[in-house]
Amino acid sequence: MTASPPTLSPADWRTRLGDYWRLVRADRPIGIYLLLWPALWALWIAAAGFPPWWVLLVFILGTALMRSAGCAINDFADRHFDGQVERTAGRPLATGRVAPREAVGVFVVLSLLAFALVLTLNRMTIAHSFVAVALAAAYPFTKRYTHFPQVVLGAAFGWAVPMAFTALQEQIPAVAWVLFTATVIWALIYDTMYAMVDRDDDLRVGIKSTAILFGRFDRLLIGMLQVVMLVLLWQVGQMAGRGVFFVLGLAGASVLFVYQQWLIRGRDRAACFRAFLNNHYVGMTVFIGLFADYLAGPG
Repeated sequence: MTASPPTLSPADWRTRLGDYWRLVRADRPIGIYLLLWPALWALWIAAAGFPPWWVLLVFILGTALMRSAGCAINDFADRHFDGQVERTAGRPLATGRVAPREAVGVFVVLSLLAFALVLTLNRMTIAHSFVAVALAAAYPFTKRYTHFPQVVLGAAFGWAVPMAFTALQEQIPAVAWVLFTATVIWALIYDTMYAMVDRDDDLRVGIKSTAILFGRFDRLLIGMLQVVMLVLLWQVGQMAGRGVFFVLGLAGASVLFVYQQWLIRGRDRAACFRAFLNNHYVGMTVFIGLFADYLAGPG
């Protein structure tokens, strides 16, 4: 006679759902914002204004799903390291509250849900979605082999840019690649700040990052990258025929970059993390400028 499997009480189910919620960082939506802003920039430029509602909804939901999927596969890849890093020691996979196979399952299910949304768009966008999944899956493993995992993260976060143009124009014009490059550089900026929080722990456990590579030149190199990103975005505005409101948005972003430099001046962990979080407002400020510029009419 075989014993019946144990059943989970409502309290147990709530606990398990809470573990999954934390696994995909639903309690920390900053990653969704950083992934969403470039997608919105691209959608507005590709549509020369407000994009079709369904396409906008697909990109918003797809962004949330793929960021959550990326968190699950990231924790799977880092499961042997997270417990040794102060900031990540309490993650569900590191503490054993979620099994590795469950994290992979979450990644697969969320990726399939995002793919189901993409299937409502054109064939070119569907084809490019496979690149998005590949980048999301590859990024966590690059930390072992290169000091530039932030570049792979930037490509993963920025791939929504060419997809926005394929969804609306069925082509990827030059302006899309300039915007994509700006997005990759932006990820290099904010994720270096993020890696500065973990630099000591990463050195100890053997994880590579640009924060480690840049060393004592980290603030200088971040500042140079901030200037390059702003110049690229200005070039995007020129190519898209944008005007004064977009430039004002870039001016606001530059002020926020100066504030971030002030925050990271002492390389304090908490301050570096605040600088990383502040990039949400950089993306928002650029979008507000872009939105207002299209609302005002031709540049």
